[in-house]
Amino acid sequence: MGYGQHQSFYLRDRWLNKAIKHLNEDSRFFYDNEAFEKIGLGKNMVQSLRFWTVATKVVDEDFNQERKKIHHTTEFGKILYQYDRYIQFNDSASIIHYHLSKEKEPSTVWYWFFNILNETIITKEELLEQFIIWVRANEVKSVSEKSLKRDVDCLIKLYTAGQSTDDPEEVIQSPINKVKLLNEKKGNVYKLSGDIESIGTIALMYVLLDYKSTEEVDTISVEEISYKAGLWGKIFNMNRTNTINALNLLTKHPKFPITFSRTNNLDTIKLPNVTAYDYLKYELNKKVEKL
Repeated sequence: MGYGQHQSFYLRDRWLNKAIKHLNEDSRFFYDNEAFEKIGLGKNMVQSLRFWTVATKVVDEDFNQERKKIHHTTEFGKILYQYDRYIQFNDSASIIHYHLSKEKEPSTVWYWFFNILNETIITKEELLEQFIIWVRANEVKSVSEKSLKRDVDCLIKLYTAGQSTDDPEEVIQSPINKVKLLNEKKGNVYKLSGDIESIGTIALMYVLLDYKSTEEVDTISVEEISYKAGLWGKIFNMNRTNTINALNLLTKHPKFPITFSRTNNLDTIKLPNVTAYDYLKYELNKKVEKL
């Protein structure tokens, strides 16, 4: 699993755009000794950005013929760069959050917070304590508590940076705080219930289509959507009412509707025959045309 790779820097607006731009020109950009000057960030920030690009699934890590590590833009990264490189749409921000949270690696604390932790209100101290307990129970190697604390602090900053005007260092917003999934107040951390408008129906459908591709299925039950790790109820902390309302909206899609059926006393969703990427391109293109 992955810890502390963000160098304590939360993801900033426009960082992903900068990274994709430079990686499109040089797949070894992150290993260029002058990278920090070319991109206009500190050296540690460049290392942090390398983590964020991989964790958000806008780039993949690979090796070239000389067995040197390279980074190339993923299909999602290409779509984001073409249609929403500054992450103006909530749907794009929600998908980035989903990529961070759906798997244990490389952003383990995100996976744990949204998929494993059941509390919706918890103090920062208790949050760290529970994360430490979980890591010790699930990790074979020893991980320093300082590193885990940095992970917890970074997670909170990613969703709250820019909300307070009291701290001059917090004026730079994270591109995904607009999804409104977490808040911090007086030492308490609140896991907020995701609402359809803040998340966006495009992102919600993307999650289902990505699940369809990963699991090689074309149906999914409402129970899975509500309670399974990596799906709406966990990733977006959506309650069942919002889940049902969102699914009803997706049945009305003019080109790629989902359909309800009932199998073995379970409400089941049949997903349309389209990939998550093709669906995302179709929807973001429509959004851009309206601007």
